Amino acid sequence: MPISPFFNRTHGLAISAQLRRILRGVSRSFHLSIQLLPSALQAPVAIGYLLARATDTVADTTALPVAQRQVLLERMTQCIADLASSTEQIQELSQLAQAFAAQQTDQHERALMQALPQCLPLLHSLGQEDQSSVRKVLAHITRGQQLDMTRFGPGLNALQTEAELTDYTWLVAGCVGEFWTELCGRHLPGYSLLPQPEMMRIGREYGMGLQRLNIIRDAGADLAAGRCYWPVEILAQAGLTPAKLAPAAQTPHTDTLHALATLYTQWLDHTQAQLADGMRYALALKPMRLRLASALPALIGARTVALLRQAGPAALNQRVKMPRHEVHALLWRITLGLGSAAVLQKEFLRLSGEPRA
Repeated sequence: MPISPFFNRTHGLAISAQLRRILRGVSRSFHLSIQLLPSALQAPVAIGYLLARATDTVADTTALPVAQRQVLLERMTQCIADLASSTEQIQELSQLAQAFAAQQTDQHERALMQALPQCLPLLHSLGQEDQSSVRKVLAHITRGQQLDMTRFGPGLNALQTEAELTDYTWLVAGCVGEFWTELCGRHLPGYSLLPQPEMMRIGREYGMGLQRLNIIRDAGADLAAGRCYWPVEILAQAGLTPAKLAPAAQTPHTDTLHALATLYTQWLDHTQAQLADGMRYALALKPMRLRLASALPALIGARTVALLRQAGPAALNQRVKMPRHEVHALLWRITLGLGSAAVLQKEFLRLSGEPRA
Protein backbone atom coordinates (compact mmCIF):
# COMPACT_ATOMS: atom_id res chain seq x y z
CA MET A 1 0.00 0.00 0.00
CA PRO A 2 1.81 3.17 -1.11
CA ILE A 3 1.77 5.80 1.62
CA SER A 4 4.46 8.28 0.58
CA PRO A 5 4.82 11.12 0.79
CA PHE A 6 3.71 11.33 4.41
CA PHE A 7 4.46 15.01 4.62
CA ASN A 8 3.49 18.01 2.58
CA ARG A 9 6.86 19.59 1.85
CA THR A 10 5.31 22.97 1.13
CA HIS A 11 4.24 23.11 4.76
CA GLY A 12 7.38 21.67 6.36
CA LEU A 13 6.60 18.50 8.30
CA ALA A 14 2.82 18.83 8.54
CA ILE A 15 1.32 15.38 9.04
CA SER A 16 -0.45 14.14 5.93
CA ALA A 17 -3.90 12.58 5.77
CA GLN A 18 -2.34 9.23 4.90
CA LEU A 19 -0.19 9.20 8.04
CA ARG A 20 -3.17 10.27 10.14
CA ARG A 21 -5.20 7.33 8.81
CA ILE A 22 -2.52 4.85 9.81
CA LEU A 23 -2.15 6.49 13.23
CA ARG A 24 -5.92 6.41 13.72
CA GLY A 25 -6.05 2.74 12.83
CA VAL A 26 -3.44 1.63 15.35
CA SER A 27 -4.34 4.06 18.15
CA ARG A 28 -7.87 4.66 19.39
CA SER A 29 -6.99 7.79 21.35
CA PHE A 30 -3.34 8.79 21.01
CA HIS A 31 -3.78 10.03 17.45
CA LEU A 32 -6.10 12.67 18.94
CA SER A 33 -3.27 13.91 21.15
CA ILE A 34 -0.90 14.08 18.17
CA GLN A 35 -3.37 16.20 16.20
CA LEU A 36 -3.62 18.62 19.14
CA LEU A 37 0.14 19.08 19.42
CA PRO A 38 1.86 22.27 18.24
CA SER A 39 3.13 21.70 14.69
CA ALA A 40 6.81 21.60 15.73
CA LEU A 41 6.16 18.49 17.83
CA GLN A 42 3.80 16.58 15.56
CA ALA A 43 6.36 14.99 13.22
CA PRO A 44 8.85 13.61 15.78
CA VAL A 45 6.06 12.36 18.05
CA ALA A 46 4.10 10.78 15.19
CA ILE A 47 7.16 9.12 13.64
CA GLY A 48 8.36 7.87 17.01
CA TYR A 49 4.90 6.51 17.80
CA LEU A 50 4.53 4.75 14.43
CA LEU A 51 7.88 3.02 14.72
CA ALA A 52 7.26 2.06 18.36
CA ARG A 53 3.83 0.72 17.44
CA ALA A 54 5.39 -1.37 14.66
CA THR A 55 8.01 -2.89 16.97
CA ASP A 56 5.29 -3.51 19.57
CA THR A 57 3.23 -5.39 16.99
CA VAL A 58 6.19 -7.67 16.33
CA ALA A 59 6.84 -8.27 20.03
CA ASP A 60 3.17 -8.94 20.83
CA THR A 61 2.20 -11.31 18.01
CA THR A 62 2.54 -14.40 20.19
CA ALA A 63 0.85 -16.64 17.62
CA LEU A 64 4.09 -16.55 15.62
CA PRO A 65 7.36 -18.25 16.66
CA VAL A 66 9.46 -16.15 19.01
CA ALA A 67 12.62 -16.76 16.95
CA GLN A 68 10.95 -15.24 13.87
CA ARG A 69 9.82 -12.21 15.87
CA GLN A 70 13.23 -11.74 17.47
CA VAL A 71 14.96 -11.66 14.08
CA LEU A 72 12.52 -9.06 12.73
CA LEU A 73 12.70 -6.91 15.87
CA GLU A 74 16.49 -7.03 15.79
CA ARG A 75 16.53 -5.89 12.14
CA MET A 76 14.06 -3.10 12.90
CA THR A 77 16.15 -1.95 15.86
CA GLN A 78 19.30 -1.92 13.71
CA CYS A 79 17.69 0.10 10.92
CA ILE A 80 16.26 2.62 13.39
CA ALA A 81 19.62 3.05 15.13
CA ASP A 82 21.69 3.39 11.93
CA LEU A 83 22.17 6.96 10.80
CA ALA A 84 22.20 5.79 7.18
CA SER A 85 20.78 2.31 6.62
CA SER A 86 22.11 0.58 3.52
CA THR A 87 19.90 -0.39 0.60
CA GLU A 88 20.54 -4.03 1.45
CA GLN A 89 19.38 -3.50 5.04
CA ILE A 90 16.17 -1.80 3.92
CA GLN A 91 15.47 -4.50 1.35
CA GLU A 92 16.00 -7.29 3.88
CA LEU A 93 13.76 -5.53 6.40
CA SER A 94 11.12 -4.96 3.72
CA GLN A 95 11.02 -8.66 2.86
CA LEU A 96 10.76 -9.68 6.52
CA ALA A 97 8.10 -7.05 7.23
CA GLN A 98 5.98 -8.03 4.23
CA ALA A 99 6.10 -11.71 5.22
CA PHE A 100 5.18 -10.78 8.78
CA ALA A 101 2.35 -8.50 7.62
CA ALA A 102 0.82 -11.33 5.60
CA GLN A 103 0.36 -13.28 8.83
CA GLN A 104 -1.41 -10.45 10.70
CA THR A 105 -5.13 -10.86 11.33
CA ASP A 106 -5.65 -7.22 12.39
CA GLN A 107 -6.04 -5.09 9.26
CA HIS A 108 -4.57 -1.96 10.88
CA GLU A 109 -1.47 -3.72 12.15
CA ARG A 110 -1.10 -5.41 8.77
CA ALA A 111 -1.21 -2.01 7.04
CA LEU A 112 1.35 -0.62 9.48
CA MET A 113 3.78 -3.47 8.85
CA GLN A 114 3.32 -3.15 5.10
CA ALA A 115 4.18 0.54 5.42
CA LEU A 116 7.27 -0.02 7.57
CA PRO A 117 9.87 0.27 4.75
CA GLN A 118 8.48 3.72 3.91
CA CYS A 119 8.36 4.78 7.56
CA LEU A 120 12.12 4.64 8.14
CA PRO A 121 12.96 7.46 5.67
CA LEU A 122 10.60 9.68 7.67
CA LEU A 123 12.96 9.42 10.61
CA HIS A 124 15.77 10.79 8.43
CA SER A 125 13.57 13.73 7.43
CA LEU A 126 13.72 15.10 10.98
CA GLY A 127 16.33 17.52 12.26
CA GLN A 128 19.43 15.92 13.77
CA GLU A 129 18.47 16.61 17.40
CA ASP A 130 14.96 15.23 16.92
CA GLN A 131 16.36 12.17 15.15
CA SER A 132 18.63 11.59 18.12
CA SER A 133 15.71 11.88 20.55
CA VAL A 134 13.55 9.46 18.55
CA ARG A 135 16.39 6.94 18.29
CA LYS A 136 17.12 7.17 22.01
CA VAL A 137 13.52 6.58 23.09
CA LEU A 138 13.07 3.74 20.60
CA ALA A 139 16.25 2.08 21.89
CA HIS A 140 14.69 1.96 25.37
CA ILE A 141 11.32 0.78 24.07
CA THR A 142 12.74 -2.02 21.92
CA ARG A 143 14.91 -3.18 24.84
CA GLY A 144 11.74 -3.54 26.91
CA GLN A 145 10.09 -5.46 24.06
CA GLN A 146 13.09 -7.74 23.66
CA LEU A 147 12.99 -8.48 27.40
CA ASP A 148 9.31 -9.36 27.00
CA MET A 149 10.05 -11.94 24.33
CA THR A 150 12.87 -13.42 26.40
CA ARG A 151 10.81 -13.63 29.60
CA PHE A 152 7.58 -14.92 28.13
CA GLY A 153 8.37 -18.20 26.46
CA PRO A 154 6.13 -21.27 26.21
CA GLY A 155 3.72 -21.79 29.09
CA LEU A 156 2.86 -19.32 31.85
CA ASN A 157 5.63 -16.91 32.85
CA ALA A 158 5.70 -13.89 35.15
CA LEU A 159 7.78 -10.97 36.31
CA GLN A 160 9.44 -11.85 39.60
CA THR A 161 9.86 -8.56 41.46
CA GLU A 162 8.42 -5.07 41.76
CA ALA A 163 11.80 -3.76 40.59
CA GLU A 164 11.39 -5.67 37.32
CA LEU A 165 7.95 -4.15 36.84
CA THR A 166 9.24 -0.64 37.53
CA ASP A 167 12.10 -1.14 35.06
CA TYR A 168 9.73 -2.50 32.42
CA THR A 169 7.23 0.36 32.74
CA TRP A 170 10.06 2.86 32.44
CA LEU A 171 11.56 1.17 29.38
CA VAL A 172 8.32 1.01 27.39
CA ALA A 173 6.52 4.14 28.64
CA GLY A 174 8.31 6.21 31.28
CA CYS A 175 11.04 7.05 28.78
CA VAL A 176 8.30 8.35 26.46
CA GLY A 177 7.35 10.96 29.07
CA GLU A 178 10.99 12.04 29.13
CA PHE A 179 11.12 12.09 25.31
CA TRP A 180 7.98 14.27 25.13
CA THR A 181 9.46 16.68 27.71
CA GLU A 182 12.79 16.84 25.90
CA LEU A 183 11.05 17.80 22.65
CA CYS A 184 9.01 20.49 24.42
CA GLY A 185 12.12 22.00 25.98
CA ARG A 186 13.83 22.07 22.58
CA HIS A 187 11.02 23.48 20.45
CA LEU A 188 8.92 25.52 22.89
CA PRO A 189 11.08 27.70 25.16
CA GLY A 190 9.22 28.71 28.31
CA TYR A 191 6.57 26.05 27.69
CA SER A 192 6.07 25.15 31.36
CA LEU A 193 5.33 26.72 34.72
CA LEU A 194 7.59 24.14 36.39
CA PRO A 195 11.36 23.69 36.00
CA GLN A 196 12.57 21.20 33.39
CA PRO A 197 13.95 18.61 35.90
CA GLU A 198 10.56 18.44 37.64
CA MET A 199 8.76 18.12 34.30
CA MET A 200 11.11 15.26 33.38
CA ARG A 201 10.34 13.52 36.68
CA ILE A 202 6.56 13.76 36.54
CA GLY A 203 6.58 13.10 32.79
CA ARG A 204 8.38 9.84 33.53
CA GLU A 205 5.84 8.94 36.25
CA TYR A 206 2.99 9.81 33.88
CA GLY A 207 4.23 7.40 31.21
CA MET A 208 4.80 4.65 33.75
CA GLY A 209 1.29 5.14 35.11
CA LEU A 210 -0.24 4.79 31.67
CA GLN A 211 1.65 1.52 31.18
CA ARG A 212 0.55 0.23 34.59
CA LEU A 213 -3.01 1.03 33.56
CA ASN A 214 -2.53 -1.03 30.39
CA ILE A 215 -1.23 -3.92 32.48
CA ILE A 216 -4.25 -3.88 34.81
CA ARG A 217 -6.75 -3.46 31.98
CA ASP A 218 -5.20 -6.22 29.87
CA ALA A 219 -4.34 -8.61 32.71
CA GLY A 220 -6.95 -11.20 31.74
CA ALA A 221 -5.88 -11.35 28.10
CA ASP A 222 -2.21 -11.43 29.08
CA LEU A 223 -2.76 -14.31 31.50
CA ALA A 224 -4.64 -16.21 28.81
CA ALA A 225 -1.59 -15.70 26.56
CA GLY A 226 0.81 -16.94 29.27
CA ARG A 227 2.06 -13.53 30.45
CA CYS A 228 1.76 -12.26 34.02
CA TYR A 229 3.04 -8.74 34.61
CA TRP A 230 1.96 -8.78 38.26
CA PRO A 231 5.16 -9.75 40.10
CA VAL A 232 5.38 -13.11 41.84
CA GLU A 233 6.68 -11.49 45.03
CA ILE A 234 3.64 -9.19 45.22
CA LEU A 235 1.08 -11.90 44.43
CA ALA A 236 2.62 -14.00 47.20
CA GLN A 237 1.48 -11.39 49.73
CA ALA A 238 -2.10 -12.48 48.99
CA GLY A 239 -1.26 -16.17 48.89
CA LEU A 240 -1.52 -16.17 45.10
CA THR A 241 0.68 -17.37 42.26
CA PRO A 242 0.41 -16.77 38.51
CA ALA A 243 -0.76 -20.40 38.17
CA LYS A 244 -3.59 -19.80 40.65
CA LEU A 245 -4.54 -16.52 39.00
CA ALA A 246 -4.54 -17.70 35.37
CA PRO A 247 -7.77 -19.79 35.57
CA ALA A 248 -9.62 -16.74 36.91
CA ALA A 249 -8.92 -15.02 33.60
CA GLN A 250 -10.91 -17.72 31.80
CA THR A 251 -13.90 -18.19 34.10
CA PRO A 252 -14.78 -16.44 37.37
CA HIS A 253 -13.09 -18.02 40.41
CA THR A 254 -14.68 -16.30 43.39
CA ASP A 255 -12.05 -17.31 45.96
CA THR A 256 -9.15 -16.25 43.76
CA LEU A 257 -10.74 -12.92 42.82
CA HIS A 258 -11.58 -12.25 46.47
CA ALA A 259 -7.95 -12.90 47.45
CA LEU A 260 -6.80 -10.51 44.73
CA ALA A 261 -9.10 -7.66 45.79
CA THR A 262 -6.73 -5.82 48.17
CA LEU A 263 -3.77 -5.97 45.77
CA TYR A 264 -6.01 -4.95 42.88
CA THR A 265 -7.11 -1.82 44.78
CA GLN A 266 -3.50 -0.99 45.68
CA TRP A 267 -2.44 -1.28 42.03
CA LEU A 268 -5.25 1.04 40.97
CA ASP A 269 -4.32 3.52 43.72
CA HIS A 270 -0.69 3.50 42.52
CA THR A 271 -1.81 4.02 38.94
CA GLN A 272 -4.19 6.83 39.91
CA ALA A 273 -1.37 8.64 41.73
CA GLN A 274 0.82 8.45 38.63
CA LEU A 275 -2.04 9.74 36.46
CA ALA A 276 -2.42 12.61 38.94
CA ASP A 277 1.25 13.39 38.24
CA GLY A 278 0.26 13.38 34.57
CA MET A 279 -2.45 15.96 35.21
CA ARG A 280 0.00 18.08 37.19
CA TYR A 281 2.29 17.84 34.17
CA ALA A 282 -0.45 18.90 31.76
CA LEU A 283 -1.69 21.76 33.95
CA ALA A 284 1.83 23.20 34.10
CA LEU A 285 1.92 23.63 30.31
CA LYS A 286 1.33 27.08 28.87
CA PRO A 287 0.39 26.46 25.20
CA MET A 288 -3.27 25.44 25.11
CA ARG A 289 -2.85 22.81 22.36
CA LEU A 290 0.05 21.21 24.21
CA ARG A 291 -1.91 21.26 27.47
CA LEU A 292 -4.88 19.52 25.83
CA ALA A 293 -2.71 16.93 24.08
CA SER A 294 -0.91 16.11 27.31
CA ALA A 295 -4.06 16.01 29.45
CA LEU A 296 -6.15 13.75 27.23
CA PRO A 297 -4.45 10.41 28.10
CA ALA A 298 -4.71 11.24 31.81
CA LEU A 299 -8.40 12.08 31.48
CA ILE A 300 -9.18 8.87 29.56
CA GLY A 301 -6.98 6.99 32.01
CA ALA A 302 -8.83 8.43 35.02
CA ARG A 303 -12.16 7.23 33.63
CA THR A 304 -10.67 3.81 32.86
CA VAL A 305 -9.38 3.49 36.43
CA ALA A 306 -12.86 4.38 37.71
CA LEU A 307 -14.40 1.70 35.48
CA LEU A 308 -11.84 -0.85 36.67
CA ARG A 309 -12.65 0.01 40.29
CA GLN A 310 -16.31 -0.50 39.52
CA ALA A 311 -15.66 -3.89 37.92
CA GLY A 312 -13.22 -5.00 40.62
CA PRO A 313 -10.99 -8.06 40.06
CA ALA A 314 -13.79 -9.48 37.87
CA ALA A 315 -12.30 -7.16 35.21
CA LEU A 316 -10.02 -10.09 34.43
CA ASN A 317 -13.02 -11.59 32.60
CA GLN A 318 -14.10 -8.35 30.91
CA ARG A 319 -12.86 -5.81 28.39
CA VAL A 320 -12.92 -2.51 30.28
CA LYS A 321 -12.45 0.75 28.39
CA MET A 322 -13.93 4.21 28.19
CA PRO A 323 -16.79 4.09 25.65
CA ARG A 324 -16.22 6.05 22.46
CA HIS A 325 -19.29 8.23 22.99
CA GLU A 326 -17.89 9.29 26.37
CA VAL A 327 -14.59 10.22 24.74
CA HIS A 328 -16.42 12.39 22.19
CA ALA A 329 -18.46 14.05 24.93
CA LEU A 330 -15.26 14.74 26.88
CA LEU A 331 -13.67 16.37 23.85
CA TRP A 332 -16.70 18.63 23.43
CA ARG A 333 -16.64 19.68 27.09
CA ILE A 334 -12.97 20.57 27.18
CA THR A 335 -13.25 22.35 23.83
CA LEU A 336 -16.14 24.45 25.08
CA GLY A 337 -14.06 25.19 28.16
CA LEU A 338 -11.23 26.39 25.89
CA GLY A 339 -8.87 23.85 27.42
CA SER A 340 -8.41 25.91 30.55
CA ALA A 341 -6.51 24.44 33.49
CA ALA A 342 -9.60 24.79 35.69
CA VAL A 343 -11.80 22.87 33.25
CA LEU A 344 -9.21 20.09 32.83
CA GLN A 345 -8.77 19.71 36.59
CA LYS A 346 -12.55 19.61 37.07
CA GLU A 347 -12.84 16.89 34.40
CA PHE A 348 -10.04 14.84 35.95
CA LEU A 349 -11.79 14.85 39.33
CA ARG A 350 -15.14 14.05 37.76
CA LEU A 351 -13.83 11.19 35.65
CA SER A 352 -11.92 9.83 38.64
CA GLY A 353 -15.13 9.79 40.67
CA GLU A 354 -13.61 12.18 43.22
CA PRO A 355 -15.32 15.15 44.91
CA ARG A 356 -14.82 18.34 42.94
CA ALA A 357 -12.57 20.97 44.47
